[in-house]
Amino acid sequence: MADVKDTCRAIIAAALNEFIKEKDPAAEAISADKIVVQNAPNPEMGDLGAPMFVFAKALRMAPPQIASGVVAKITDKSLGEFLAVGPYVNVKLDKSGAAAPILKAVKEQGDNYGSFNSDGKKPLEGRRVMIEFSSPNTNKPLHLGHVRNDALGESVSRILKAAGAEVYKVDLINNRGVHICKSMLAYKLFHEANGDTPESLGMKGDHFVGQCYVEFDKYLKGEKDKPETAHPEANQMAEDMLIKWEAGDAEVRALWEKMNGWTFDGVKETYERTGISFDKYYFESETYLKGKDEIMKGLEKGVFFKAEDGSVRIDVTDVVGKGKDEDNHEKVLLRKDGTSVYITQDIGTAISRHNDWAFNQLVYVVASEQNYHFKILFHILKKLGFDWADKLYHLSYGLVNLPSGRMKSREGTVVDADDLIDSLHADALAAIKERGRDGEVGDADEVAEKVALGALHYYMLQATPIKDMLFNPAESLSFNGNTGPYLQYMGARINSILAKAAEAGVSEDGSEEAVALLSSEDEWALIKQLGDYPNVIAKAAENLDPSEVAAYVYEAAKLFSKFYQNCPIVTAENKQLAGARLYLASCTLQVIKNAMKLVLVPYLEKM
Repeated sequence: MADVKDTCRAIIAAALNEFIKEKDPAAEAISADKIVVQNAPNPEMGDLGAPMFVFAKALRMAPPQIASGVVAKITDKSLGEFLAVGPYVNVKLDKSGAAAPILKAVKEQGDNYGSFNSDGKKPLEGRRVMIEFSSPNTNKPLHLGHVRNDALGESVSRILKAAGAEVYKVDLINNRGVHICKSMLAYKLFHEANGDTPESLGMKGDHFVGQCYVEFDKYLKGEKDKPETAHPEANQMAEDMLIKWEAGDAEVRALWEKMNGWTFDGVKETYERTGISFDKYYFESETYLKGKDEIMKGLEKGVFFKAEDGSVRIDVTDVVGKGKDEDNHEKVLLRKDGTSVYITQDIGTAISRHNDWAFNQLVYVVASEQNYHFKILFHILKKLGFDWADKLYHLSYGLVNLPSGRMKSREGTVVDADDLIDSLHADALAAIKERGRDGEVGDADEVAEKVALGALHYYMLQATPIKDMLFNPAESLSFNGNTGPYLQYMGARINSILAKAAEAGVSEDGSEEAVALLSSEDEWALIKQLGDYPNVIAKAAENLDPSEVAAYVYEAAKLFSKFYQNCPIVTAENKQLAGARLYLASCTLQVIKNAMKLVLVPYLEKM
């Protein structure tokens, strides 16, 4: 519909300018891009509509008067019939003229359909976007929160690519710091003497190191109702280990490398399983010194200052505003013992990245808990004089929890991503067997894995990123409603319809004569939905919001279901209509597959 909307804008703009000239000959002409063209909510009143509210003040007229005046000036009827509907200029499109180009574009562009504007260009062509997501710690496995982060990062990356941007995906591995030392300390206390390894214990490496992190917390706090078993000195022991690490202590570094390797190998297994990939990994251990150097340079320039306790800080009043909490007006950049904090390495990492791959935009996919952190980070980089700091963007997303409550990794209540997917896989496999489909779908275990991943990813992406969400595993696996498995079912169903139609001797007919027969309300609603896909991609890419693609593909699936229920293919009134409907079904499958890929829902031929 992109080209149709462009033509509609041009026609309305020409009529509007003619109408304005009658009122004020000296008035400046209004360009077509100022005309907003939307899908009309009621098909009876038109297919597209352009609101006239924005011109009311300049013309000193009510919007309905403007709409009536504009429609009276329209002589170009190539798109169809123009109507004044209240404050809107609506158009009832000539179905036969609009449908053929839409379906032809789907067929010709195939997997690339949705990527092009009406002028044949991609909306974000020429933009270079670096996107950071996942950013695991090497003291624990990926958990439910990472699943939402990974899904958002990967989906946004795919959407940006579809819109024509050059995308560079990066992952910052948080492999240093006092939290890492806590797992290391627990290993030394409880496992080193036994020579324990993930292999010897039959565990994934990331799960084993995560267990060590939980053991540290239990050691620190002691047993419940037994305060004498607590070890409050454990925190200082971990701090001392960090100081040794930064000093290059050989023994500490050797243990660190070993445990980091265990975790990173395990995390990469999960990435591969979930279809998440990166162009480059950055490691905090390699960038924090760069950050410390920049802090010292900033200290010399007077951008930062040294506090009474010896720590290096920056005044952030410009960011947080003036208030009673004076401590909140200063941000520590180096501790009093000279060790770095999170923001120190983030400064070094950002600088290294721009040197590695000059971006137009750098997007950080990080939970809303870190909103303050990124405001300060961007502020500091601007203060240090990096002009590209204006190109940094924090894609903030809400927290994800389970019905049982918030997860806390140090207390062992976190839900590991692997365990969650295993559970969803088992439930999906059970559902396939209960429906008696295990002998029909091919490799039932492989299908169950794809259903599990589709359920999980789609559930994470169908909500607007900024919203907190409660993940309901059973709801995510439903084959009805707004879920990944429903989309997979519809994709498999359309594939089956195409196969059965071919067996019945029906062939696709995309000729203009055949497509002109697709004039029923259900056929036209589906065609318009397919035509809207390029606009959805452009909008989702600009807003960095996969939920717009998710909402689109769910609506497309519902419209197809209604179309197929009311517009039979094999038993259509004549051969040409049957071929046209089969052609529409084939185009629908192509668009649904394209959209499913962007929201990380694997397509299944059989289900």
